[in-house]
Amino acid sequence: MSTRAGELVAGPRSPVHIWIMAARLRTLPASIAPVFVGTSLAVGAGHFRVLAFLAALLGAVFIQVGTNLSNDYSDARRGADTEERLGPVRVTAGGLVPPRQVLLATYITFGLAVLCGAYLVAVAGWELIAVGAASILAGVLYTGGPRPYGYEGLGEVFVFLFFGLVAVTGSYFVQVQSLPWQAFACSVPVGLLASAILVVNNVRDLETDRRAGKRTLAVRLGRAKTRDLYAGMVILAFLGPPLLWLAGGLTPWLLLCLLAIPVAVPVVKIVRTRVDGPSLNGALAKTGALQLLFCLLFCVGMVVGGGIS
Repeated sequence: MSTRAGELVAGPRSPVHIWIMAARLRTLPASIAPVFVGTSLAVGAGHFRVLAFLAALLGAVFIQVGTNLSNDYSDARRGADTEERLGPVRVTAGGLVPPRQVLLATYITFGLAVLCGAYLVAVAGWELIAVGAASILAGVLYTGGPRPYGYEGLGEVFVFLFFGLVAVTGSYFVQVQSLPWQAFACSVPVGLLASAILVVNNVRDLETDRRAGKRTLAVRLGRAKTRDLYAGMVILAFLGPPLLWLAGGLTPWLLLCLLAIPVAVPVVKIVRTRVDGPSLNGALAKTGALQLLFCLLFCVGMVVGGGIS
């Protein structure tokens, strides 16, 4: 075990605690929130299939955990998770779990996601086969494979696509089997805030990623421009609900999301002004909480407002 790993996980830890660390449960709101948004849009329009909702929710969770485990394994293999990293220790690089066990857990978790997807294909259509396969492939290739896209500055793009567009529209589709423009439009602010979580992560790890040869978007743009990108993503996310209401088809109840602005402002300030690990780790957690609060308010607005008109 590295010195840093020993410092960050000092004291005895049970196998359960170590596997919780590996699964990174704190990241799960980013995968759960879009499922609730897509489902709430369907509920507002009078459609709800509880088993389809549960399968979509569990599938999203398993894909997220599988991606986290794959990321843990692949980053350790490539030497990206070093002792200088400012974020929490990773179990493979920290010597807490043998690499083969992490890889096996990755396969099992993605296998459970496939089972959830098989049920959704049975009840909602074969189109979901491609969606599920693409989601799992995107999770593996983020840091795995010969040319991981997370190392080429494309992580935020894929997060926007899969934690916004795909997750929201897919969750709506399994309820209704149709895809109106409102489902796509609702996915945009959700995807922007999910991508903002990754932006904070990459701002925090900018220097260590650069030294490891990991050319994230933050490494490519530099700290100042990446901070501007983060602020822009948050601002655009909050512009989404008013624009959706003005475009027609959804009610002014969507404006409930604006109640989350007081939470957003101090987080943006931290990201724009701080460089130390503890502050940015806090901003990372707060950005996740912001996305969850925004999406919950979004859900309430869609359900109370009656969904698509």
